[in-house]
Amino acid sequence: MANLDQYQAELPFFQELITGAQYPEPPRNHDGFPFLETRSFQNGGLTINRVFYPDVPLLYDIRYDQLVTFHPLFTQKLLINPDKIDAFVLSDERQFIKVKGNERYFYNRNGFYELLESGSYRLISKHYKEEKPAREVGEFVAYYVEYEDFFLEKEGEFFPIRKKKDAIKLLQIEKKAVREKLIKKGIYFNQNPRKFLISLVKLYNSSKPAMQ
Repeated sequence: MANLDQYQAELPFFQELITGAQYPEPPRNHDGFPFLETRSFQNGGLTINRVFYPDVPLLYDIRYDQLVTFHPLFTQKLLINPDKIDAFVLSDERQFIKVKGNERYFYNRNGFYELLESGSYRLISKHYKEEKPAREVGEFVAYYVEYEDFFLEKEGEFFPIRKKKDAIKLLQIEKKAVREKLIKKGIYFNQNPRKFLISLVKLYNSSKPAMQ
């Protein structure tokens, strides 16, 4: 078996990953899936106890903030112990980090956040899905709704960003600069808050030396 050969060749690697509990399959009577982007395993990478493991089949369950892999021999979905995970990267190179200090936030759960932009302020986001009851009687009794919340973090202090003015005020960026660098380029918070905030933090980072 090819899987068996790989397992024997990389035994220490698999021992670190496949010691978790079996992942319970999501309900089949729910419309959609609880994972980020896809329900199919994609090769990513993760850092466990400061050791980076590449080419790991991963699924990210954002309903419960859990990272899932599968057993190379029995093809069972397995949970990776979140306490061991420092960071992970998905197949599209999106980076996720373990963040401490934001435990009061309801959806913090295991503390995995997407790292969107670095600097003196880090822009991070929390992905999660909630189950909602189906509006009509039919094949599905519930469906998933996906959300993304944004935070600016500096030296362990977290600032939730719900409106564009929250970020502009915190970063102390002049409204004129926002209009010229973002608005005139068609980058609007209401249309794409993710793109707007990434662009805003980049603007802050580029202008910071001049502001000092």
